[in-house]
Amino acid sequence: MFGTVLTVAVTLLQVYVFWRAGSVALPGRRLSPRWLVIMGVGFWGVFVAGRFSGHGNEGWLAGGLEAFGMVWMVVLFLTAVCLLVVDVGTGFGRFCPRHAPVWRGTALVFGAVLSVVAYVLGHMPPAVERYDVRIPGLPAPLEGRTMVALSDLHLGATLNGQWLAARVRQVVAERPDLVVLLGDMVEGHGAMDGDVAAILRGLSPPLGLWGVLGNHESHGQASGNSSLLADAGVRVLRNSWAEIQPGFILAGVDDLSAGEQNGRVAANLAATLQGRPVGATVLLSHAPWGAGVAAAQGVSLMLCGHTHGGQIWPFSYLVGLRYPLLDGRYEIGGATVIVCRGTGTWGPRMRLWSRGSILHVTLRRA
Repeated sequence: MFGTVLTVAVTLLQVYVFWRAGSVALPGRRLSPRWLVIMGVGFWGVFVAGRFSGHGNEGWLAGGLEAFGMVWMVVLFLTAVCLLVVDVGTGFGRFCPRHAPVWRGTALVFGAVLSVVAYVLGHMPPAVERYDVRIPGLPAPLEGRTMVALSDLHLGATLNGQWLAARVRQVVAERPDLVVLLGDMVEGHGAMDGDVAAILRGLSPPLGLWGVLGNHESHGQASGNSSLLADAGVRVLRNSWAEIQPGFILAGVDDLSAGEQNGRVAANLAATLQGRPVGATVLLSHAPWGAGVAAAQGVSLMLCGHTHGGQIWPFSYLVGLRYPLLDGRYEIGGATVIVCRGTGTWGPRMRLWSRGSILHVTLRRA
């Protein structure tokens, strides 16, 4: 169903972009309708092949088709936004029929420029974002200890072992006491390049490597995804908690975006946090849901991912309607909530206007 909806959306975007491109004024003539149709059908065919053939298969051809299709989807989206701004401003050419074709040509150029910027930002290393968080009840020995959080790596055909090894080196350079993974570590389809488990075992912080599951861990071979994390030494918290130091509790809840659909966010959080000892509690959650419920249950710090910060502006405004806690730090009911906008990317390796992120949190006593 998702693939069908995505294909329909891309088809509509492409029809609009190529329709408006046909009215662009070039020096001495307009773009040939015949060549526009040929190019449009060709690009659309490659996208469909990448979505329905490359998406579930392995090999360089399948991976290349899918990668091109995802990039083409973003190029269409950004170009359509630029064209729509021009069309709305000119009443679809009614207000200034002589100049509107030139402005549409400018919109095409802007769409191309934004696409290049998004491609460059998507291929840059994620930024390390630093936070100091004061936590009531934090044991004195943990004052100044640091934890690093990664989210939404989406390891698969696009983001491979070489990319993951570079992220591990980034984390090791921070010398964290605790490393947590906030879900969607794997894409759920396509072969992963390199021994991912062996690379992740390069993370060996004193207080351990912990994680929770995201929605993509249930894609493809779910059992294989779980065993991959176990082989990597990740201690996965599934609606459970662990006292990793006396008076310091780390809790983890399964993906709440699934629970939100059946109204079980509060129930899942309550089940996750029940029975824990007195002390400072840090909650790991893939989706940034239920922050108020968690705060009422005594959680001091909640770390989340899933939103990607919207990944591609201005699509981020639509994502923000569903996920008001979109990116960065929030204070909710006395608890600090920090949302990682994703260490990796979903679909195309493109971002606009921000790089991916790695969270570096220093714990302070309140």
